[in-house]
Amino acid sequence: MPAGSALEWKPSPPERVAPRVRHPLLSRIGDTPLVELQRIPGPDGPRVFAKLESANPGGSVKDRAARGIVLHALLTGELPGRRLLDASSGNTGIAYAMLGGALGFGVTLFLPASASPERKRILRAYGAEVIETDPLEGTDGAIREARRRAEDRPDRYFYADQYSNPANPRAHETTTGPEILRQLGGPPLDLFVAGLGTSGTFVGTARYLKQASPRTRRVSVEPDQPLHGLEGLKHMASVMVPAIYDPTLAHRRVGVATEDAQEMTRRLAREEGLLVGLSSGAAVVAALRVGREESARTAAVILPDGGERYLSDGFWDAT
Repeated sequence: MPAGSALEWKPSPPERVAPRVRHPLLSRIGDTPLVELQRIPGPDGPRVFAKLESANPGGSVKDRAARGIVLHALLTGELPGRRLLDASSGNTGIAYAMLGGALGFGVTLFLPASASPERKRILRAYGAEVIETDPLEGTDGAIREARRRAEDRPDRYFYADQYSNPANPRAHETTTGPEILRQLGGPPLDLFVAGLGTSGTFVGTARYLKQASPRTRRVSVEPDQPLHGLEGLKHMASVMVPAIYDPTLAHRRVGVATEDAQEMTRRLAREEGLLVGLSSGAAVVAALRVGREESARTAAVILPDGGERYLSDGFWDAT
């Protein structure tokens, strides 16, 4: 599915897609806090407003996309009677598993063996079937294995395919984007910054802001090289590009080094009291860099998840 065709798909907002589905968890997804950083930007930096997606019930921004994908599949009849199958680096899988437990469907996930031990344990705690793939192939390897399994057993599995499913960016177009502008209130938004994994968060939110706030500069963030330690982010030039990705929505694409993201992630915990993951650190690095270069006054940054899922990583011990 080419990126352009995916972006033309316009379902109803997630809360209206499957009105027959009722569960308290569904209504708790979204409306996450938007918190202004107090110390890190410094006097020469922009005001940085951080969207704390770890406040979702499943602990990450991926709850939004998973809800949209699952509700649409329930409405169309693709999911009832089958297991949900997908590839994930961890967070979308956790969101699927949480919803599977709540709504009563099975979940099978392919993810790289290099995914953090914490994320694997959370998945198994929810009862998901976890199949680990070659860590050297990253999420691309997990995608290939998931596709093979789905093709072999279409009667058993609903292949959610978060990398191609237009319900992924649509979830952010209908929730994340409007929330940011509503919560920001008075000051105009100069920059919107988000990392690229499936690209759904950036694409959907940027698509909304393009219409609702044309003055906002839209900045996508990715690792600065193919071999990196930023779990959940993709170096787009060297991987299988998600079908939902639309590079034309970005005014700027910023590459961030793993070491810079690690340093910023530690600073966010120690100077702002925000325990977040490395992709959050990368996004803040990009926001400050672009904000200073372009003399931006305000920036909204997506912090996709919490740092509890990465505590086994040794970078936390650095001083």
